[in-house]
Amino acid sequence: MAHDAFGLDGSVAVVTGGSRGIGEATAVALAEAGADVAPVARSEDELAETATRVEDAGSEAHPVALDVTDSAGIVALFDEVADALGPADVLVNNAGTNPFFGDARDLDTETWEHIFAVNVRGAFECAREFGRRVLDRGGEGALVNVASVGGVRGLPRQVPYVASKHALVGMTKTLAVDWAPDVRVNALAPGYVKTDLTEGVRENESIREDLLSEIPQDRFADPEEIATGAVYLASDAASYVTGEVHLADGGMSAN
Repeated sequence: MAHDAFGLDGSVAVVTGGSRGIGEATAVALAEAGADVAPVARSEDELAETATRVEDAGSEAHPVALDVTDSAGIVALFDEVADALGPADVLVNNAGTNPFFGDARDLDTETWEHIFAVNVRGAFECAREFGRRVLDRGGEGALVNVASVGGVRGLPRQVPYVASKHALVGMTKTLAVDWAPDVRVNALAPGYVKTDLTEGVRENESIREDLLSEIPQDRFADPEEIATGAVYLASDAASYVTGEVHLADGGMSAN
C-alpha cells in the first residue's frame, strides 16, 4: 500500500526545462511512476530524446517547444497539453539559468534581469496558469518548484542565481498557503548535480575540490537522484507535505 502511494497512474505532468539534466530525468521518472508527460524546453529537437524515453517507460509524451519567458506561450502550453493528454495535475517548474559566476560588482543589470525572468517570473507564470486551471475545475494538483541549495544558503560568486532561488522558495511557501488544500506546492532544492549548468565549476579543479570539501557525501549527484524527489513530492506519498523545501544536497546545507 505504501508503495502504491508513489504511483502517478492517470496523472498528467508538465515539466519545464525538460530536454536535459534534472528536467529530462524528472520527466522519465514521472513516466515510470505512471504519469503521461509534457516535457517543455526551448528547442523541439532537444525534446525528442526525452519524449522517446517517456514513451519507452510506457507513458504518453507530448513535447512542447516554449521559452518560459513567453507569457502568452505559457497559456497556450496548458491548452495544448489539455488537448493532447488531458488537464495537467502536476507541474514541475525546472527551467532555470545561471550564466553569471563572479564578483557582484561586475554584474550588469541585463544579466540580473535575464536570470530573474527565467528563474522567477517564468516559474511564477507557469505556476499561476497551472493553479488557475486546477482550482477553477475544482481539482487537486501538485506543484514542484526546482529551487537549489542556493535557495536556503549563500553560494560564493553567484549572487543573482542565489537571489532568484531564494525568491522561488518564498513564492513556494506563499502559494502553498494560498492554494491549500487543493494544490500542494513544494520546492525541491538540489545541491551540485552533474548537469550542463554545473559543468564549468565541476571542471575547474580548484573550485571542484572546494565544493566537494563542503559536501559530506563527497560527490556530485546524478540527475536521477534528484528526479526521485520530484516524484515523491508529486505523489500521494507526500499528501500531507506542502510549503516545504526538500533538500537533496548530499548534506551540504547541514555542513
